[in-house]
Amino acid sequence: MKTLILGLVFFAAMISAQGQSLIGKWQLTKQTTCIEGELETDPASDELAADMKSRSSANAQIVHFKDNKSGEESTRILLRRKDNNNKPFLYRFDGTNLHILDKKSQTISESYIVEKLDADSLILTNSARACDMKVFVRIK
Repeated sequence: MKTLILGLVFFAAMISAQGQSLIGKWQLTKQTTCIEGELETDPASDELAADMKSRSSANAQIVHFKDNKSGEESTRILLRRKDNNNKPFLYRFDGTNLHILDKKSQTISESYIVEKLDADSLILTNSARACDMKVFVRIK
């Protein structure tokens, strides 16, 4: 009986660990910024802003986290430096925080708080600006 219970607990832990893995490809579906929350809006400006957003995100914005603590992004999503034309990056993930590291010095260049991580969704909040949020869905 103890073996059966121990086996079930182990199996549940394995399923839980697989569902909360950051490794894989994630597509950005929604992004909010601090500026959006501070502006007063009317229906005309909301429509214009939605039109501008739809035109700017014609290409899928994808982040790929790899097993070896490195990753790639299709466009500038996590790194905000303008001189960063190369898309690979290094990262450190401790379960609650995601740190994007500088490739040369391996110091933290960006930090995100992981608000939600499950099998198919990821929500990140910038640790320096809590009003900046990025919502991702897992793609295959």
